[in-house]
Amino acid sequence: MTAHRRDATELESRSANGADWDRYADEYQATHGEFLGDVGFLWGPEGFTEAEAGILGDLRDRDVLEVGSGAGQCSRWIRHQGGRAFGLDLSHRQLQHSRRIDEMSGVAVPSVRGTATHLPFGENSFDVVFSSFGALQFVAEIDRAVAETARVLRPGGRFAFSITHPTRWMFPDDPTEAGLTASQSYWDRTPYVEVDDETGSTSYVEHHRTLGDWVALLSGHGFHLTTLLEPEWPADNDRLWGGWSRVRGTLTPGTAIFGADLR
Repeated sequence: MTAHRRDATELESRSANGADWDRYADEYQATHGEFLGDVGFLWGPEGFTEAEAGILGDLRDRDVLEVGSGAGQCSRWIRHQGGRAFGLDLSHRQLQHSRRIDEMSGVAVPSVRGTATHLPFGENSFDVVFSSFGALQFVAEIDRAVAETARVLRPGGRFAFSITHPTRWMFPDDPTEAGLTASQSYWDRTPYVEVDDETGSTSYVEHHRTLGDWVALLSGHGFHLTTLLEPEWPADNDRLWGGWSRVRGTLTPGTAIFGADLR
């Protein structure tokens, strides 16, 4: 695998990341499934829960869409709170894990395969749309994705999402002290691309936006930003999760959580 910083289209990003998640899904669920919980809502590797954050508000009798739902853990938790949660994910294998956990837990999350830029739902279908590290940083056409969210939300609806904290893009993705030294510009929005050395095909793409970019995107599509949370690393969390660790988490934020209401 060779890493590059270069432009990547929506089609290239979608093709690479869908296949990557299909390959990685089994390992991901085996490694992180217990931490996530079959019926649990975490906003990121810090372990910060929606029960603590309350960013989605009262979920009873609400229609909720999870974009990038994976195995449906967050949506299953919402159904436990009385909400009608539905899932959407790009990865067929992740949706198979969702079906497996549906059957094991007895809490089913109706889910479809799709993308954040083409939500297969009608206008004004949902009270809440959210994404917990699920999709948005892997989307090239982010303007279209936010527009799609606004389209399927009802007036006054809630949009919330978590992403890698934008300031992390200044640092190497390394959980050790080497990941604490800034090595690139925060304002460099060039996508991060991994290429398979054997096939020459793109195997992973991630896109960076600054905090200001996200605020402008939300405002430009009729959202009123109400919440920006930056969870601190908890004292009892010793997990390594990619570039997330206690070493880095006690000094610099790893996750940003946005909450906004549609005007």
